[in-house]
Amino acid sequence: MITIIPEAPDNVAAFSATGEITKEDFENLVIPKVKEKVDQYNELNYLLYLDTDLDNFTMGAWLQDALLGLKNLANWNRAAIVTDKEGVQKFTDIFSVLMPGEFKSFPKENLYNALYWCKNGNEVEA
Repeated sequence: MITIIPEAPDNVAAFSATGEITKEDFENLVIPKVKEKVDQYNELNYLLYLDTDLDNFTMGAWLQDALLGLKNLANWNRAAIVTDKEGVQKFTDIFSVLMPGEFKSFPKENLYNALYWCKNGNEVEA
């Protein structure tokens, strides 16, 4: 299931993924929210708090996620993936070289920092 992170800054489409993630999660929540943000800000600042295993994404969810990326390719500004899974963190950091905009991974305990970075491109100073 995907839910909206309510404390996200206005210019950030922020979601939390738990349990099984389906195509409907993207169709009914993620894609409309992303469209709203792109229409409003003409760029996409996106955060996904990944609190589930990647195995819990159905094939339909993976396809919708890929379509989301392709549809908004020119609008990507910043995207943060918040997870404690090292493989996902490394993939995100490598993926950032291939996509327009900035992509960055953050450990789960740094959710606030990730939201702040998505909002303005800076990290909170420790």
